[in-house]
Amino acid sequence: MIRIHQNLTRRWSELSLAVQFVIAGGFGLLGVMLIVGTWVTTQIRDGVTRNSAATTALYVDSVIAPLLPDLRTSEQLSESVKQALDETLGQGALGKRLASFRLWRRDGTVLYAKDSRLIGRRFDLNRNLRSAFQGSVVAQFDTFDENEDKERTTAVPLLEIYNPVREPWSGDVVAVTEFYEIATDFKATLASALLSSWLVVAGTTLTAFLLLSGIVLRASRTIDDQRGALRRQVSELQGLVTQNSALRQRVQRASRRAAALNERYLRRIGADLHDGPAQLVALAALRMDSPVFTGDSHGSEGRSTEVAMIRKTLEDAMREIRGICTGLVLPQIETAAVVDVLRLAVDEHERRTGTSVRLTLPGHLPEPGPSEKISIYRCVQEGLNNAYRHGRGKDQAVRAGMKNGRLFVEVSDGGPGFDPARAEGLGLAGIRERVESIGGQFETETGPKGTKLVIRLSVEEQA
Repeated sequence: MIRIHQNLTRRWSELSLAVQFVIAGGFGLLGVMLIVGTWVTTQIRDGVTRNSAATTALYVDSVIAPLLPDLRTSEQLSESVKQALDETLGQGALGKRLASFRLWRRDGTVLYAKDSRLIGRRFDLNRNLRSAFQGSVVAQFDTFDENEDKERTTAVPLLEIYNPVREPWSGDVVAVTEFYEIATDFKATLASALLSSWLVVAGTTLTAFLLLSGIVLRASRTIDDQRGALRRQVSELQGLVTQNSALRQRVQRASRRAAALNERYLRRIGADLHDGPAQLVALAALRMDSPVFTGDSHGSEGRSTEVAMIRKTLEDAMREIRGICTGLVLPQIETAAVVDVLRLAVDEHERRTGTSVRLTLPGHLPEPGPSEKISIYRCVQEGLNNAYRHGRGKDQAVRAGMKNGRLFVEVSDGGPGFDPARAEGLGLAGIRERVESIGGQFETETGPKGTKLVIRLSVEEQA
C-alpha cells in the first residue's frame, strides 16, 4: 500500500503544473459547480413554487371564500354549502385545474373534500398544515403524504398548496384549504428554469476553468522554460566547475614542474658557468702566478706572450658569459608587435648561427598580451636552436597565422627527427609548461623528414 502511494506521488510530481491543475482544478471546480448549481436550482425551484402557489391560492381563495360560512362557529358545513362547493369545484376553469380539494378545521377534521369519504374524518396535522394554520402559504411539487395515495397514483404532475382561510374582519386563520393543482405547464416552466440555471452555472464554471487553465498553462510554460534554463545553467556550471578543477590540477602540476624546471635551469646555468667561464678565469689566475710575473729570470718577450694568452683566456670567458646571458635575457618585446617579435627571434638565430631561416607571415596578426609574446619568442628560439643542433640547420622555417580563431606559430626543419617520448629535453618541456600555463596548446610532430613544433594560443587583441 505504501509503495502504491509512493508510486502515485512520484507520478503526480512528474506531471507538469498545467496537467496537475487540469486534474485537481477540474475535479474541484466540478464539485463547486455541483454545490452551487444545486443550491441555485433549489432556490429557483422554491421561489417558482412559492410564486405559483401564491398566485393559485389567491385565485382559489377569491372563488371559495364567499361560499364558506363563519368557520369559527361552524362545526360542519351545511348541505347547501357542500353543494355549492361541489358545483364550483366540479366544473368550469377551476374544476379543470384542481385534481383534489380539502377544507381542514384547526383540530384536523376534514370539513369538505372532493372525495366525500374523507368528510368528517379527523387526521393528525402534518407539518405543512401546521405552517398553514400559522398563516403561511405552503406549497410542494409532486410530494405526497401517507394519506395521499389517490393523488400519488395520478398520472399528471401536481402542485400541492396549503392556503390559510382568514376571517374577514379579524384576519385570523380559521381553516386551511388543501388542494392539488394540475401542474403540467408549471412543470415545463420549472424544468426550463432549472435547465437555464444549470447551463448558466456550468457555462460560468467552464469559462472560469478555461481562463484559469490558460493562466496556469502560461505560468507552467514559463516555469518549464525557466526550469530548463536553470538546468542548462546548472549543467554549464557543473561543466565549468569540472573544467576549473581540471585547470587547477593542471596549474598545480605546471607549478610543480615549473619549480623542477627552474631548479634544473639553475643547475644547468651553474654547470655552464663552472665548466666554461669559471675554468677560463681560473686558468688566467694560474697564469698570473707564473714565474714570468713573479721573477726576473724571463725577459720582456716571454712576459708579453703570457699576457697575450691571459688576455685571450679572459676574452673567451667573457664571450661564454655573454653567450649564456644572451640565452637568459629577453630583448624588449613587451611593446613590440608580434610580427616584430618573430622577426627578432629569427634574426638573432641567423646572426648567432650563420644559417638562414624562411619566415612566412600573414598581412595581419592580432596583438596578444606580454605573456603570449614571451611564449612565442621562447618557442621560436628553442625550436630554431633544436633545428640547428639536431637538424643541422636544414630547411629551417617559421610560419605564423590564424586558424579557427586561434593564433598558431610553427617552427620546422628538415632534419632526421627524434623520439618525442625520449628526446623532449629541458627546453621543450619548459616551452610546453609555459604555453599550457596560459591556456595554449603545444604539439610536437617529428619523423625522418623533419620536425615541427606548433603552439596554438587563444588571444584577445590588445587595445
